[in-house]
Amino acid sequence: MYRFLLTPRWWGIHVFVLLAIPVCVFMGSWQLGRFEDRVQSHDAAEKAPDPATQKAEPLASLLPVDQRTSGRPAAAHGRYAEQFLVPGREVDGKSGSYVLSLLRTDGGKALPVVRGWIPQGAKAPAAPAGEVGVTGILQASENAGSDGVHAQGGLPRGQVGMISAAALVNLVPYQVYDAWVTLPHADAGMTAVPASAPQNSGLDLKAFQNLGYTGEWFVFAGFVVFMWFRLVRREAEALEDAELGLSPEDGAEARTGTPGSLEGTSLPG
Repeated sequence: MYRFLLTPRWWGIHVFVLLAIPVCVFMGSWQLGRFEDRVQSHDAAEKAPDPATQKAEPLASLLPVDQRTSGRPAAAHGRYAEQFLVPGREVDGKSGSYVLSLLRTDGGKALPVVRGWIPQGAKAPAAPAGEVGVTGILQASENAGSDGVHAQGGLPRGQVGMISAAALVNLVPYQVYDAWVTLPHADAGMTAVPASAPQNSGLDLKAFQNLGYTGEWFVFAGFVVFMWFRLVRREAEALEDAELGLSPEDGAEARTGTPGSLEGTSLPG
């Protein structure tokens, strides 16, 4: 009865099932591994001292920014140049703008410095003139998925939607560091912008999305197995009906015990 399992059509189904199950299991295991990595990084961050309390280091020694250096105090010297507003940012539940000033270092490359936050409609204070030294909390460049980022463009002149070298290099005629700092103490008229945790660390929504995807992939693997058995049973029942000379409708009625029609039957008087 089950010789149909050796037909070319069923060999194709077998190959699909044998490939789909390992793929689903691999993807589920990979998502689970990512969740476990996030848990481990969260535990390590909880046990490690606050990066902001460590001694300030020269900017160059902390680049490129990673989970180890993000949040560390970084020191740089230079002169402030162009200044931009980063709109649509919230501090203490209020909407406003970051005041972003570019610090031209001795090498000519600029470091984006968030000097503070101002409420919507307020005027940004000018950056200090002359040679200055700044010590700020190092942050990785933002991307389209970062909180508060305006990545669609169309902002007025003097505003930028994302703090990143990729966004700023098109607005100024010099190179920009692929990092930025936020000053722990803002000038008068501004509020200091708190540093954010490194990306892909901690038990945030994305971490639990990885856990949810893990369950989905294992469910897919079980569904593939279920459908294979369901198709085998359906094909075997169809062949059994054919051997008995029953049409598919007749076979279904015989298995369920329900008549297909009342024609030709007499009802009790």
